[in-house]
Amino acid sequence: MQTLQIEFVDVTEDSLTAKMPVNSSVHQPYGLLHGGATAALAETVGSCASALFVDTETKIIKGIELSINHLKSVKEGVVYGVAKQIHKGKTIHLWEIKIFDDEQHLISICKLTNIVLDKK
Repeated sequence: MQTLQIEFVDVTEDSLTAKMPVNSSVHQPYGLLHGGATAALAETVGSCASALFVDTETKIIKGIELSINHLKSVKEGVVYGVAKQIHKGKTIHLWEIKIFDDEQHLISICKLTNIVLDKK
């Protein structure tokens, strides 16, 4: 999170929002936001959202599937990842994460599946 400067900005009963600056540190060769950086933001906000719903003293969250559709490119500014719960089971959590730019344009839409495991 520190490397990508991801920062949490809002939490509700069913969502978590984080922001990430878009600059040369997260650009791909054409000067656009790298899909891998977008994936890191999505997995961070979705995994941390799952952690809000479990006892992290006895449980651990692991992402088991992430899919992303990139809809629009971004060169600079800030992007926001908003994770909303689709399913919260005992062992599987499913999140929809939408990535927006400063002007609320939808940049990417993601789906993250997390597994909740006992700590060993």
